[in-house]
Amino acid sequence: MSSAYRKPDTCRQRHAPLNGGMAYPSRRRTTARRIRIRWIRVAGVLAAVAAIAGALGHQLLTPSSSTVTSPIDVLRSEHRGALGKALPSTVWPADGQAAVRVGQSQIHAGPNQHAAAIASVAKVMTAYLVLRHHPLRPGDDGPTITLTDADVADTDRRREREESVVSIAAGERLTERQALQALLLPSANNIAAVLAQWDTGSVGRFVARMNATARSLGMTHTRYTDPSGFDDATVSTAADQLRVVDRAMRLPVFASIVATPNAALPVAGTVHNTNTLLGQSGFVGVKTGSDAAAGGCFAFRAIRWINGKRTTVTGVVLGQPGHDRIAAGLAAADAIVDRIAGHSWRQAPAMPPHLGERP
Repeated sequence: MSSAYRKPDTCRQRHAPLNGGMAYPSRRRTTARRIRIRWIRVAGVLAAVAAIAGALGHQLLTPSSSTVTSPIDVLRSEHRGALGKALPSTVWPADGQAAVRVGQSQIHAGPNQHAAAIASVAKVMTAYLVLRHHPLRPGDDGPTITLTDADVADTDRRREREESVVSIAAGERLTERQALQALLLPSANNIAAVLAQWDTGSVGRFVARMNATARSLGMTHTRYTDPSGFDDATVSTAADQLRVVDRAMRLPVFASIVATPNAALPVAGTVHNTNTLLGQSGFVGVKTGSDAAAGGCFAFRAIRWINGKRTTVTGVVLGQPGHDRIAAGLAAADAIVDRIAGHSWRQAPAMPPHLGERP
């Protein structure tokens, strides 16, 4: 018998032994009246319980009900009020989608979150996995990767398709650090393939690891189909990408590479970072991306003074329109950071910054 029935019954039955079997007419009428009142109250409670149970059962048995909350709605409700209140709507770009994390707050997801092409922002996951599987200490160059004739042929094919590549030669030896610099600064698609094969033995196995890692990070609207992001079927949301960007920036070597304006490679020579905001307005990374399907994309981190405190703003913008797509992505991120820095925050208690994730 459930506790809902047990307690009223126990209370009612306790009166009989207490009066020693004696008859008290007036008390009997009063007792009977109290019993009726109690039963009325119990019946009311039981009716309310039954109604609630029925409503819950209906929701559980009807997944198509309008009361079922979508994952994106849950995402937005979780991220609202991370610093005491939601970001004002004026923070977000007019087009595309965006998400930000201010300091150690939760993620603030802007409107229009949906799976969309992310172009070279996908290389953040590629670099993250390579550094997780082959960790580097700050200042270390790591093992060398010898490029082959097949790598050169693949580069030629990609160049004909007008992909972003760096020049290489058969027999050229790149250190792991140099390969990551080629991947993250000039955004070399051919080096993304080289690193994927070096890490797992095949691009297919590496992509499988990308997707497994995305699932482990809670990136539920993400699907990787290639390590470079050139394939339009590689899709994600700004909020999802912010999860892996935040993880990658905890790795000191990744953070130092994306904060580098240029680097020297054996054959390609000096290559330049496509993130031209570096060193301006507090920007310290992370990765640009652009193509016709994705528009202008930019995963970014900037450090600004907010309410008198040095505060990190990490974010992602996707789908920015414009003739110069990279410039459009950079401009959208710059505007977001400006608006956040100018907004009056009710800050959460300060938390110590991440000093680096152990690979």
